[in-house]
Amino acid sequence: MLLADWLNQRQRRCTLCHELIHARHHDPGCGTRYGIKCERRCRRETALALISPVDYGMAETVYEGNTWMMAVELGVTIQVLNDYRQLLYDSGVCVQ
Repeated sequence: MLLADWLNQRQRRCTLCHELIHARHHDPGCGTRYGIKCERRCRRETALALISPVDYGMAETVYEGNTWMMAVELGVTIQVLNDYRQLLYDSGVCVQ
């Protein structure tokens, strides 16, 4: 696995975690008919692996929902943060 040199530290961390989850599940490539399902699962698991509920709650309070500031504080990308928020929404914990 190669990570692009231009990725910042948060992007590298999230990308590496995401790709390792794909590897753990032996996911086929994106172009397969299972690609969308695998990608959805991988994004969900990446968000759960990188964001703790306690840290998320504190960041939400401190930064009053500011997505960029929360992502920086949690050490993740905005995409991973939004995936985590979607998980909260889907589980009925949070309303957007």
